[in-house]
Amino acid sequence: MATQQVTDQTFAAFLQSDKLVLVDFWATWCGPCKMMAPVLEDISSEYESQIAVGKLDVDHNPATAQQFGIMSIPTLLAFKNGKVVKQIIGYRPKGDVLGQLADVM
Repeated sequence: MATQQVTDQTFAAFLQSDKLVLVDFWATWCGPCKMMAPVLEDISSEYESQIAVGKLDVDHNPATAQQFGIMSIPTLLAFKNGKVVKQIIGYRPKGDVLGQLADVM
């Protein structure tokens, strides 16, 4: 399963997953965000039974980014039961992301 595009309008529904929800706050002009994309695609494919991965473009969906105080991108927020359980800021390789999520999966 590929990462899903999330918008201000679909964000609340996306959080309703019974899996760990990982949302990538990104923008098209952001170099580190582009580097993060294949990492998230790998995680989405490899862990599809455990993690729902979404991408929210902060330029087109400012309300959700503002709601969570996103100041730097890429920022990954992990949610369980609709609550933030982990925040990862900046580019991270796959092993680092998975390592940081291990205690919340």
